Amino acid sequence: MNQELIRIVDNIARDKNIDREAIFLDLETAMVSAARKYFGKTDADIEVRIDRSSGAIVAFKDGQQIDIRQLGRIPAQTAKQVMIQKIKADERQSIYDEFVERKGEIVSGIVVRYESGAVIVNLSNRTEAILPKSEQITGQNHHPSERIRCLILDVRETSSVVKIILSRTHPDFIRRLFELEVPEVAEEIIEIKALAREAGYRTKIAVLSNDSKVDAVGACVGVRGSRIRNIVDELGGEKIDIVRWNESSQELIANALMPAKCSQVALCFELGGATVVVPEDQLSLAIGKHGQNVRLAARLTDWDIDILTPEEYNQEVERLSIAIKDVEDIDDTFVDKLIALGIISVLDLAEIGTEPLISEIGLDPEIAAKVIKAAEESAKKQTSETEPTIAETMMDKQVKEVESEEADL
Repeated sequence: MNQELIRIVDNIARDKNIDREAIFLDLETAMVSAARKYFGKTDADIEVRIDRSSGAIVAFKDGQQIDIRQLGRIPAQTAKQVMIQKIKADERQSIYDEFVERKGEIVSGIVVRYESGAVIVNLSNRTEAILPKSEQITGQNHHPSERIRCLILDVRETSSVVKIILSRTHPDFIRRLFELEVPEVAEEIIEIKALAREAGYRTKIAVLSNDSKVDAVGACVGVRGSRIRNIVDELGGEKIDIVRWNESSQELIANALMPAKCSQVALCFELGGATVVVPEDQLSLAIGKHGQNVRLAARLTDWDIDILTPEEYNQEVERLSIAIKDVEDIDDTFVDKLIALGIISVLDLAEIGTEPLISEIGLDPEIAAKVIKAAEESAKKQTSETEPTIAETMMDKQVKEVESEEADL
């Protein structure tokens, strides 16, 4: 009985996570290659069988039993090379099969080194993964021997190696962190309905409780902010806004723009745009640093958001009223109907065309055409004369400041 062979096979199977039967098949293939090398005949019928329980090796050439141990050093070297190649191929397949099933999960590893800006992370004693520079959080530096958590973004199999791509910037990284830190999320008591992220700076996440006894926002924050603090620390101080989900787009947009308080939200479904009225003292909060708050709110809610002060809103409505006042058969309530459709300015009215006016308000097609024509004429004049809104001015200023800072760097 060749128990030494059995022990070696069992050790390789355990250490490299390879199927035991696959190793025996590799050994048999390697020995067949060695025998062909020895006899110099590629067309010879050579068969090698290894008993899986005893380790006994039996070999045949053209139906006649041969002693595999008498083949010599060169065939043995051939068997060794074939065996190494087969084991490496099996190990690659094992690694691929393991990690392709874990795609989208969070894994923990040890930072090994940097290579051209990418971080090489050791996930186990046999697997290294890559955290590309583009998937690293801005401002975070990692050091050798540091433990790091990442999302498995992609797993690619090549002829020589399995490439495991990691990410710390993907929105799903935040989603998985909440599943780890907030049991109610993992148990689906709390549902993450939407998520928008600018990695390293700010994230907005909309949550909904499926249990009336559980407060979604409170559970995610934790006692004295313990749960959210763990996630923020993992992200290096990235700001996280937890937003209460609402099926009403108006309520959701108002929630998404917090901490700013909105006075009014008007939705235009035809244009996919929302006009939000914000008191002037809340404008900077609504916009956020470098426009992040309104930009993330737009991505979270899937609406284009235009922010106006009450004065600007009234000016837009006034321009709209003046633009269409001379159109015949249009009464004083028509502007209110347009506002109900989320049409606040002549620019919006010119863009939507006649169809919504006919189908939603019930205008005669001829009158609708006249309204749109009046709006288009007013829009051309307004485009050349109107000053940018306060919100647009603030955002332009912030963009220039950022560009100036980047240029200095």
